Formats: sequence, structure tokens, C-alpha cells
Amino acid sequence: MNGAESLVSTLAERGVEVCFANPGTSEMHFLAALDNPRIKSVLCLFEGVCTGAADGWYRMRQTPASTLLHLGPGLANGMANIHNARRASSGMVNIVGEHSASHLKYDPPLHSDIEGLARPLSHWVRRAESSRTIAWDTVAAIAKAREHPGRIATLILPGDTAWQEAGEMRLPALDAPMRKAPDPARVEAVAQVLRSGEPALLIVANRAARGRALELAGAVATGAGCRLASQFFTNRLERGAGRVPVERIPYSVAPGIAFLAPFKHLITVETREPIAFFSYPDQPSLLKAPGAQVHSLVEGDEDSELGLSMLAEALGLDGAAPVFQRRVDTPVPTGALSPISIAHALAAAIPEHAIVVDESLTTGRETMGYTAGAAPHDMINNLGGSIGYGTPVATGAALACPDRRTICMVGDGSAMYTIQSLWTQAREGLPVTTIIFANNQYAILKAEYANMGAGATMGPQALAMIDIDRPTIDWVAMAKSMGVPGVQVDSVEALHAAMLRSFGGAGPSLIEVKLY
Repeated sequence: MNGAESLVSTLAERGVEVCFANPGTSEMHFLAALDNPRIKSVLCLFEGVCTGAADGWYRMRQTPASTLLHLGPGLANGMANIHNARRASSGMVNIVGEHSASHLKYDPPLHSDIEGLARPLSHWVRRAESSRTIAWDTVAAIAKAREHPGRIATLILPGDTAWQEAGEMRLPALDAPMRKAPDPARVEAVAQVLRSGEPALLIVANRAARGRALELAGAVATGAGCRLASQFFTNRLERGAGRVPVERIPYSVAPGIAFLAPFKHLITVETREPIAFFSYPDQPSLLKAPGAQVHSLVEGDEDSELGLSMLAEALGLDGAAPVFQRRVDTPVPTGALSPISIAHALAAAIPEHAIVVDESLTTGRETMGYTAGAAPHDMINNLGGSIGYGTPVATGAALACPDRRTICMVGDGSAMYTIQSLWTQAREGLPVTTIIFANNQYAILKAEYANMGAGATMGPQALAMIDIDRPTIDWVAMAKSMGVPGVQVDSVEALHAAMLRSFGGAGPSLIEVKLY
């Protein structure tokens, strides 16, 4: 067994099921080692698709995927979605190829400071020094990625480490990742706040936004008389009929301040107090009301289910039940396309247990409010803000849950960043419906231009930098070129019908929503 085979065998042995790969010459021995039935290798045509897909996989499986990236430039190509994954608390193991040690002294063209590139966005970075210790390096990388919250681990694999003999592997036993227990004194302090009866908001994130933890949060909110909300963006929120309803703190500064104004206490669970996404002239960064206090119930590395259970016990709410969202049957909308009619169409069509990946920015801004009573589904958002996350994350989510329909809602400006995802979806036959809102502009930037106070109106040169209509992108033709069938719609009835056809079929499809 050579070093590359040792690495791949260790990945498989330690529960890494998939490798999203974009290999180059330096990674040929690793590529050969991927001929291993215990790990699935998935080819992506851009490194940002690799890293975004690994993020989507983790969000649905809660176990890290691996990526294979070609040297420093390949890592750099994937860094935007590594940033998004880090912000979403997703774990991943990045394997980055490198020249052999003996070749580096000649400064070959693809030589770069890989550690320097990796460190700002990685929680753990290591260069493999020997084929005989590569298995131990891999164990350490996986252990880091499996921590709570998920971590980014980057392992650099020099060519000679990959091709040299590895020897026999003797690995330590696999320890289950542990989550810390919240401080009982902190839990009691929050209980006292809730007993006071002063207006309080319980804000949940990460694992507190799904499963038993979310039900406990709902029970506390009902029993203690506080309200329950999430940040505007969540890494994964279970919602819809039969689930605990969660309010959403608005994105924009003024509505966010108005939403939080009534509360004297903000209680955070695996998150922090709400802040503005950007800094705006004459606008605050912190959105809470003056004098409001922030109380951390569960820190980001702690067990939210345990913490919420401790809080329920302290409040005498053992066995209390939350209020669950009732089913709302939304009529099929008619007429023109608008953010509200689009939200109604999705609410009427969404299948049970769908995964909705939202990167629709302006057009999809009404989606959350109008789909609260739709069929139960999971909602995934972009916590990092670097656009081009939607189609790769949908790819990884669909691979993680192939029995569920994944719906990716994305603006046309964002979609162009990582449109190569469609090719991987076609190759793997993934059940992904990509809905592209084609308004031929970066519409979000027009709003932000006004928010920033950059001027009363945009001049022609400024407008040219955010309009993408010369030439107009043919999304249906783009999808067809990568093996994905597509259709263009220009009415909400046609959109609803196209969604139903796609949701009822197999494999990927694309719907271009033509906005005028």
C-alpha cells in the first residue's frame, strides 16, 4: 500500500463516504487510490463546486466529506465556498495535492504557499511529511472535521508522500465526537430571566434549529411565554407543517431593529446576538434595542438539546409540548410573476421532505413567510455571504439524501459563479430542481446602492456594472449543454406546472423564471 492508498483507506475506515474531486497531475496516485468501493468519488468541474458540495453533504448528513484539490491554485479556487462552509459550521476534509519535496526547490510554476492560503479558513492545517505517517495525519484531520461545531481540516499531500510505500496501518480506536454540556449556572440565569416575565426572544441556530432540540425550544417558548426565532440565515432549519414554527429576524437593518425593539432579553442558542450583515452609513451594527441584554444559553461548541432540556427542567416544563405548525393549503396562484406569487407557487408545489437551498436574494425574499405551512421541508441558507454557493450545496445535499427532492432557488447573477454544478448533477442523476430567477441584473446591488447612500441615482457606467443583459444568458441552452433538461417560464401558472413536472420526475432539471 502506498501513501495515497493508505490515505483513502483511512478516509473510508473512519466514515468518510464521498470525495468531491477536481484532480491534477500531482494527485494521480490519489486518483488511482479512489478506485475503492468504500468511498464514492464525484468529479466536479470547478473546485468551488467541490467545496460547496462538501458543505451541502455535511449539512444533511452531519458527517464530513472530503475534497481533492489541485495544489495551491485549486485550493484558492475553492476558498469562497470553504468560507461559506466555515460560517455554516460544516466539517470537511480538504486534501490538497503538492509537488514532491525534492521538486519544490526548483520553484515550479504551480508552487505556492499552500499553508498560507489554507490557514485563514481552516481550523487545522498539516503537511504530510511521510507516507508511513499519512494514515495518522488523516485520522487527525477527520477527528478535527467531526468536532462540534464542524471544522475545516486541510491536509497537504506531497507527490512523494503519495507514491512511496506506506507500510502497515495500526490506527487508534475511533472516538465519538463529544459535545460540551452547558454551564448549569448559565442555564439557571436564563431560567430566572424567563421567570421574570419580561419580553424575551429565544434565538436558535445550527443543531438547535432541527430535531428534538427545536421541539424543546418550542416547548420552552410556549411554556415560558417567550417568542422563538432564528437569524435571517440558518445552515439548516426544519420547517413546514407538523414542525415548530420559527420566526425570522429580518435581514435589513431598519426592519431588524423594529423586530427586536420589543425585547428586553435575547437568549441565544448556538448563535450570537443579531448584527447587520454590512456596515451602512449612520446605521448601527447591533440590532437589539438600547438596554436589551443578551444571554447565552448554549455556546457554539455545546450540546443544544441538553441545554434546552436543562432549561425546560429548571422551568418545570418537563414533558411540555410545543405548538406545531398547522398545514396551510395554498391555492395555485395565477397572473404575473412577483416575489409573493412565486412564494405561493412554491408553497403549493413543494413535496414532502424536500430540501430547499435558497440563494435567490431579491426574488425569493418572500419565500420563508409564505411557505411556513407548506409540506415539511428543510431550508438551507448561505451564512457566509459569498455568492455561488447554491448550486454546489444543492449538489452535495442531493448526494447525501438521494431519496428526497432538492430545490435550488438561485438568482442569475449568483448562478454563473458555479454553474458547472449542473454537469455533476447530470452525471450523477441527482434529484435537483434548479430554479433560476433571470432578471438579467444583480438586483440586490441596486438596493444596496441606495442603502449605502452612494448617490441619488446610478449613472450609466455604474448601471453597466450590475446589469448582465448584454448578452442575455440562455439558461435553458446552458443546462442542455451540460445534460440537464430545462424550460423557460414567464407566468406563475407555468412556473407551478413546471415545478410539479420536475418534482414528480427523476434526475435533475432547470426552470428559468423570466422576469421583466
